[in-house]
Amino acid sequence: MLTSLSIKNYALIDHLKVDFNDGFSIITGETGAGKSILLGGLSLILGKRADLSSLKDDSKKCVIEAVFNISKYKLKGLFKAEDFDYEEHTIIRREILPSGKSRAFVNDSPVNLSSLQLLGERLIDIHSQHQTMQLTDNNYQFQVIDALAKNDKNLEDYKTELKAYKKLQKEYNELLTFQSEAIKEHDYNTFLLNELNEANLVDGELKSLEEEYETLNNIENIQEKLGEAHNLLNDEQVGALTSLNELKNVLQKLTGYSNKYEDIYNRAESSFIELDDIFSEISSLQESLDTDPNRLEVVNAKLKAINNLLQKHVVSEVSELIEIKNQLEEKVSVTENLDETIKKKQAEISSKTNVLNTIAKTIHDKRESVIPKLKKQLETILSSLGMANAQFKIELNLTTSYLPNGKDELLFLFSANKGGNFNELKKAASGGELSRIMLAIKSVLANYIQLPTIMFDEIDTGVSGEISNKMGDIMLQMSKTMQVFSITHLPQVAAKGHSHFKVYKEDVNEVTQTNLVKLNHDERIVEIAQMLGGVEMSSSAIAHAKELLN
Repeated sequence: MLTSLSIKNYALIDHLKVDFNDGFSIITGETGAGKSILLGGLSLILGKRADLSSLKDDSKKCVIEAVFNISKYKLKGLFKAEDFDYEEHTIIRREILPSGKSRAFVNDSPVNLSSLQLLGERLIDIHSQHQTMQLTDNNYQFQVIDALAKNDKNLEDYKTELKAYKKLQKEYNELLTFQSEAIKEHDYNTFLLNELNEANLVDGELKSLEEEYETLNNIENIQEKLGEAHNLLNDEQVGALTSLNELKNVLQKLTGYSNKYEDIYNRAESSFIELDDIFSEISSLQESLDTDPNRLEVVNAKLKAINNLLQKHVVSEVSELIEIKNQLEEKVSVTENLDETIKKKQAEISSKTNVLNTIAKTIHDKRESVIPKLKKQLETILSSLGMANAQFKIELNLTTSYLPNGKDELLFLFSANKGGNFNELKKAASGGELSRIMLAIKSVLANYIQLPTIMFDEIDTGVSGEISNKMGDIMLQMSKTMQVFSITHLPQVAAKGHSHFKVYKEDVNEVTQTNLVKLNHDERIVEIAQMLGGVEMSSSAIAHAKELLN
């Protein structure tokens, strides 16, 4: 509920601050006194776009601040989703700077207008005659029926399952598209894969194949040079090993004389061991040389195949070819297994469809069960509001389509006159009739859900007498479970409020200002008497005002 409102430097308002109570509050004032200015300021709190022309003094900023008690509104989820700081006493502030820039704050944290609008529509419902077209909106009609049917949890489950269903459908369609494209590429991918498989690729083999090719291609020269090296090392007369062995024997005879001779002997011994190892390696290389000409052809063919593949796939390493082969294997495998994947996805969709159908049928049945009750309640209320022949025909049809709020199509038809044809609300009801229908619907809803603060802006225009009295009774009854404001020109309605505020203009230092003041009991008598008989109040008007208030 709205607990306080402060407005500074807005239109004709210099500085206004007022506190509100729960229950039924009345706002009255002469035409042109500034009730629309008050609503305009409140609309800024609810996220309406700001206008620089709204500043009373364009050298100062305009500040509008409202405090709400939101403990009953179940808004923690919304606050979390919009990243607001949740406080049971929430403060919303709008500022319009002289530069024209506008800022909005929720509990002192800056917010954007779209988020503020989302919160605002959960806090205050400003309702005037031109807003009754909401009644003709099919979504709003569903909201009314679902409120009575207590479909909140079912609708939440349905929307969750519908989101999952749409995700599955999207995945299924993507699979079909992929399958269509994959089939075209399948043969080519299979050809490329077979080509890579036939190459029997091994990571790192290119270098070893190139070395083997160079060896086989130059084997005679290698054999010759290895033979020369063998002879240089092992010749009995001049071989390096023979000479080094003799040197080692000579130096060994000197080791007893000094450590210096022992060190040089050890070095000679090490050199002999190293050279002998080289000789053994050369011998091993000679024995390992393969003179098979067929092997050269095999290696040459393998090298050509690998280089052709490297060039074809525009890569430089065998490891990259192996990665391409793995990717092709996956593509070919996925294509070959797509039918099975698609069947599994179809089974998931079928299962989700069954769940959706079950929830949608529950929603439909609960809606259908409350329609007679809603129809009767609305017709009873409208009868008391001077529409004795008002009738509703509410038709609910279960379809095969998955709609955002179930599988139902709703026809909300109305006839204002006895024997008249039923038609859509926007065609069958006048503006005044729509206002009374909206009041009837809001009064019914107030018994089933926690509605936000509602402000009826001259909804009683064009009615008088007993009907206005009854409209006041309905608003008073609604105020038992919610905060209700009524901006009215009717004394019968004004007298029913728990609190009464007056909007008025006054000239201060030759500047016209709009203000809002809460009336005490005696001031209410005067205000209602003036509403009954004009500024020149008669004693009968005062007596009538007292009677209404009592």
